[in-house]
Amino acid sequence: MKTQLNDEELIRQHLNTNPNICFEALYKRYVGKVYKRCLSMTKDAEKAQDFTQDIFIRTFSRLERFQERSTFSTWLYSISYNYCLDQIRVSNRLTTTRLEDEMSYQYTSTNDTEDTEERLQRLSTAMNSISTQEAMILRMKYQEGLGIHQIAGQLNLKESAVKMRLKRSREKVRQLCDAAAYQL
Repeated sequence: MKTQLNDEELIRQHLNTNPNICFEALYKRYVGKVYKRCLSMTKDAEKAQDFTQDIFIRTFSRLERFQERSTFSTWLYSISYNYCLDQIRVSNRLTTTRLEDEMSYQYTSTNDTEDTEERLQRLSTAMNSISTQEAMILRMKYQEGLGIHQIAGQLNLKESAVKMRLKRSREKVRQLCDAAAYQL
C-alpha cells in the first residue's frame, strides 16, 4: 500500500527530480480551495478561474522559495489572498470607458510610412501598458510563433485557458491602441 506524501515531503522529494509530479499533486490537492478563495474575493467566476491559474503558475515558479516556516497550504493561501488583493487594487485603479463600436477613426497622415510608425508606436505603448503575463502570452504567440498547444505546455495551462487569455489580451491591446488613436 502506497502512502500519500504530505505537501512538504512531496516538495522535497519531487521538486528537483520530477517537478511535474510535484506540481500535479499539489494542483489537484488545492485547486478547488484556491478557486473558492479567488471567487469569494472577486465575485466573478471567470476572473476566479484566471486568478487560480495565475496563482499556481506563480507559486510553482517560486516553489524553491518555500522555506517550511509554515505549512505549504498556509503559504499557498497567503499567495492567493495577496494576488487577488493586488489584482482587485489594479482593476480599481484602471477605470475604463466603453467606446462605441460604430465610431470610426480617421488617420490624418497621408504617408503610409508615418501611419505604420504611428501604429507601431501605439502598439508598443499598449504592450507596455498591459500586465507582464498578458504581454508574455501575446509575444509567445506572435513573436515566437508558438502554437496554442506549445504555449499551454510551457505555462502548464489548458489549451482553452490559453485561447481565452490570448483573446482577452488581444482585445485589451486593441482597445488601448484605439483609445490612443482617438486621442490624436
